[in-house]
Amino acid sequence: MINGILIIDKPQNYTSFDVIAILRKKFNQKKIGHMGTLDPMATGVLPILLGSAAKFQIYAPENIKEYICEIQFGTETDTWDIWGKIINQTNSNIKINNLENILHKFIGDIKQVPPMYSAIKQNGVKLCNLARRGIEIERPARNIKIHNINIMNFDAENQVAVLKILCSSGTYIRSLCHDLGQELNTCACMKNLKRTLSNSFDISQSVSLDNIKNLDLQEIINNHVLCTDKLFEHFEKINFNSEQLYSFKHGASIKFRDFDNYKNNILRVYFENDFVGLVQIDRENNILKYLKAV
Repeated sequence: MINGILIIDKPQNYTSFDVIAILRKKFNQKKIGHMGTLDPMATGVLPILLGSAAKFQIYAPENIKEYICEIQFGTETDTWDIWGKIINQTNSNIKINNLENILHKFIGDIKQVPPMYSAIKQNGVKLCNLARRGIEIERPARNIKIHNINIMNFDAENQVAVLKILCSSGTYIRSLCHDLGQELNTCACMKNLKRTLSNSFDISQSVSLDNIKNLDLQEIINNHVLCTDKLFEHFEKINFNSEQLYSFKHGASIKFRDFDNYKNNILRVYFENDFVGLVQIDRENNILKYLKAV
C-alpha cells in the first residue's frame, strides 16, 4: 500500500470523487481520501491522502487557500458561476478604480452567505438538491476570513477581472463574486476558478491527472508522493529513543519535563529520522500524550 500525500492539479469536468476513483484504480488500494472538495468546473490543487496518511487529516493545521478567479460583471446566474442558467444581464460599466475602492470591505473577518448550489446541509438536506427542484431558502451567513485580494488583470471592454484571493477554508468564491457585483450596483458571476494553494501545498508541487495515468507506480512514488509529515511542517519535532518509541507505539503516555523548548502543543515524533506520528504536550501532568501513529 502506498502511504503519503499526492498533490493533484485537478482538471475541469472532474469531481473530487472522480479523482479518488481514478487513483484507487491506478494504485489498486481503497485507502485514499482528499483534503478540500473542488467543484467540478474548478481546477487546481487537490491534496490527496494515500494509505495511512488519511488518518492524520484531523490534526492538520488551519487550512488557508489561494485562488485565481475570473469574475464576469454584468451577468448573474442561478449558480453564481458562468455555467449556470442566466437570470439577469446588465450593461455593466465597471472601471478598475471602482473595484479597487470596494475591495477593503471584503478583507478580514466577514460574514458570507453561501450559494444555493452548494453541498451545505440545512435540516439534513443539501442546498444544491433544493436548488435543483427550484426551491430557494434563506441561508444563514457564515464566518469566514479573507486575508487578501489582489487585482491581477482588468478587461474593461469585456467587464472581466482576474483576482488572486487568499482566504480561509469555507470561503465560497462564487459568493464573493456575487457580493462584489452587488456592492458595485451591478451583477456578477464567477467565470473561472483555479486553486493554487491548499493545506500549505501549492500548484508548483502538483502533478496533472493525465500524467498520473501515464506514469508507472514507482515513478509516482519516487517523484510525486510526499511524506505524511509534510502536513505538519509548522509543528515542532521531537526525537524518541527506542524506549519512548515502544511506549508511544502502545499508546502510552510518556513522562516529559523539557517543555520550555517547545511552543506548540502538538509535536511531530521521529525515530532515527523517520516520522512515526504525533504527540500532544500535557504541561500540567508533565507528559506527552499519544495522538496518532503511522
